[in-house]
Amino acid sequence: MDNRQAIGSWISGPRAAAEDMGVEFGYRGQQLGLPETGPGSIARPGRRFAALFLDWALCMLIAFGLLSGGRAQSASNWALVVFAVLSVLTVGTVGFTPGKRLLGLRVVAEGGGRISLPRVVLRTVLLVVVIPAVVWDRDGRGLHDRLSRAVQVRI
Repeated sequence: MDNRQAIGSWISGPRAAAEDMGVEFGYRGQQLGLPETGPGSIARPGRRFAALFLDWALCMLIAFGLLSGGRAQSASNWALVVFAVLSVLTVGTVGFTPGKRLLGLRVVAEGGGRISLPRVVLRTVLLVVVIPAVVWDRDGRGLHDRLSRAVQVRI
């Protein structure tokens, strides 16, 4: 192995190095029995971030207009509360937030079907804490989804 291959594997990460050695990881969601593409497949990170951005913008608007009395500093604090309530109510009842619905995403249980209310609350609390949401597994699910046994899929 020359130095260029060693540097390339280090920069590319452990997954690329393992794939170069012949390890087959499959596609995202294969271990969960989900299709590779189309409806029911694992949602891509770009769509999930965009949905989160839309939901956060909506929550900021609600907090600024209704709860903070027009003060921008307290609006961001109230937006976190609004985001948590919005997430529990909408994901717990219909399976998606407004941002997720606009981008064609849904939160389902690992085995399919609706996620239960206690798991929605756990998922929301972990999402509000943020750190579990930025730790991903190889299927692209955040730790908040993994611990609550949920999957974000395309509709």
